[in-house]
Amino acid sequence: MIRRPSKPDLPPPPELPSYRFEPDPAPGGVAARDVASVVDRHAGTKLSRHDAPLDEELIDSDAAKVVRRLERAGYQAYLVGGCVRDLLLDGRPKDFDVATSARPDDVRALFRNCRIIGRRFRLAHVLFGGGKIVEVATFRRNPGEADLDEDLLIRSDNVFGEAHEDALRRDFTINALFYDLDRRQVLDWCGGMPDIQRRAIRTIGEPTVRFREDPVRILRAIKFAARLDLGIDPIVYDAMVASRLELARAARPRLFEEILRLMRAGGAHRSMWLMWEVGAMAVLMPELAAFLDDEEATADGSLRFFRKMDAIDRKTIEEGVLDDIVLMTALFYEPLEECMYGVRDAIGAINDFLEPIIERIAMPRRIADGVRRIMTMVPRIVQGRVGRFARTDLFLPALDVAEIVVRSRGENPQAIEALRREAMPTLPRESHRRSLPYTRQRGARR
Repeated sequence: MIRRPSKPDLPPPPELPSYRFEPDPAPGGVAARDVASVVDRHAGTKLSRHDAPLDEELIDSDAAKVVRRLERAGYQAYLVGGCVRDLLLDGRPKDFDVATSARPDDVRALFRNCRIIGRRFRLAHVLFGGGKIVEVATFRRNPGEADLDEDLLIRSDNVFGEAHEDALRRDFTINALFYDLDRRQVLDWCGGMPDIQRRAIRTIGEPTVRFREDPVRILRAIKFAARLDLGIDPIVYDAMVASRLELARAARPRLFEEILRLMRAGGAHRSMWLMWEVGAMAVLMPELAAFLDDEEATADGSLRFFRKMDAIDRKTIEEGVLDDIVLMTALFYEPLEECMYGVRDAIGAINDFLEPIIERIAMPRRIADGVRRIMTMVPRIVQGRVGRFARTDLFLPALDVAEIVVRSRGENPQAIEALRREAMPTLPRESHRRSLPYTRQRGARR
């Protein structure tokens, strides 16, 4: 080995810092401390944790990625709301939502495929292939008294808060459950798990106050009862009846959308019966309610109406969600048929019937025009007199309505199905089977 001569002119080596290793104060090291901090992050908030290992195969993988990336970035993030409720009730969620401590701009900074939407509700939408959207909402709290109008109607809901405050501001206990993906636990601040177990709909807080804050919650309670086969707590049911007039103060486009949702998921019969029973129909659609109330004058009109709702449910379960024009035409078919009977100007009679409804629930003119045209087509289609109708853009929706009418009469729809087969090669069916697993329409609200 060759020795290099030392160089006395070199400076002395620098002093290096000394390190001392201390034992971890918590058993298990840093990982254990992190787990402890996660478990204690909601200490003092009256949280109940429930071990509920949900089926991983039913949890959307993209939603899980969003949750885990937010958690890795140091934010709290949970699956929340309808997806947790549906999984606990052995259902298959239509979409998955995430609640987080991250602000919308923080979410956008983490995800390149993200956009911020909404004015009343400022939300982050994380976009994936095939039109899939994972909605990410920042924890919010109820506005303070200074932020509320005297009439309690919530007009702004963008006050950020903590996870437990976000749970408490929701409408029903079954919708206020958060799912901790890594620990496979349900976080419950509102008693939602016992209500899931007894399959009951109960509001968070005083029902009358919650319905005054947002009257559309009355329709949402009806929707959940019908769609999920749940019972409504008697106190909540009484408050729905007592608060029904508040619906007239709700935003009209929201009313129209909720009425459609009542009919879209295979629960149209029970939804419309509950809406009629609690008096909500008399507030929003008094023309239809009056028709159903007067069975003697309408010769069992309510029986025919609910048979049509049964036919809608059957067709929805078999084929998917029907076109909005089909749903609205079938909903008002009985009273419209009655107002057209024996008059020369059928279109004028239909217009007189629909105009106050258009104003009251903000039915789009496009849909109202479709209802008018289909109402003149269906009687002839049922009689086998198709003629020029086969060349119109509403022929296939009209066939759907005609099938619903024929089924409600207990008749065989084979002739209608034959017309549809003939029309399909020349007139491609519109995409009104819209519901895809884990897919939210862009801009749609739950």
